[in-house]
Amino acid sequence: MRALLDTCVIYPTVMREMLLGVAAQGAFTPVWSARIIAEWLRAARKLGPAGLAQAQGEAALLAKEWPEAETGWPPSLEARLWLPDRGDIHVLAAAVASSADVIVTLNARDFPRNILAEEGLSRADPDAFLMGIWKAQPAMVAEVGARVSARATEIDGEKRPLRALLKKARLPRLAKALAG
Repeated sequence: MRALLDTCVIYPTVMREMLLGVAAQGAFTPVWSARIIAEWLRAARKLGPAGLAQAQGEAALLAKEWPEAETGWPPSLEARLWLPDRGDIHVLAAAVASSADVIVTLNARDFPRNILAEEGLSRADPDAFLMGIWKAQPAMVAEVGARVSARATEIDGEKRPLRALLKKARLPRLAKALAG
């Protein structure tokens, strides 16, 4: 399965690490576009120079670790597509061009299911998407969660329970599943 990751699921670090952690285990193939990554960097710029520098470093690591993930498309593709928010058409174009099966996003309102279905796509919020993977491979997702938690502890210098970390990252159902 190919999943287009929208900016809103790449930008939060914990969410991105959970998604890409399970992708690295073969649960799905992630895709994105240069514009999605640029949106992430623009958002990180609001955190100041340190936030931007960190995001640029993380984006460079993504490019290195996932060299096949970035997709492009001809302008004619974007011109024929429609979404309620014209600013999101590039996300749909990237999904179509990369032959994605699903767009993983928090912006349900901007990606109506009927419009996505016309392009052979579905939409999933990251919590539901990860829960589906957890139901199929609970040990693998738990292992990724443990690594993400250990990494957060390493960065923050203090131990944070996985459940709290995932809840804060807007993954409440996964948090409950992994903590239970």
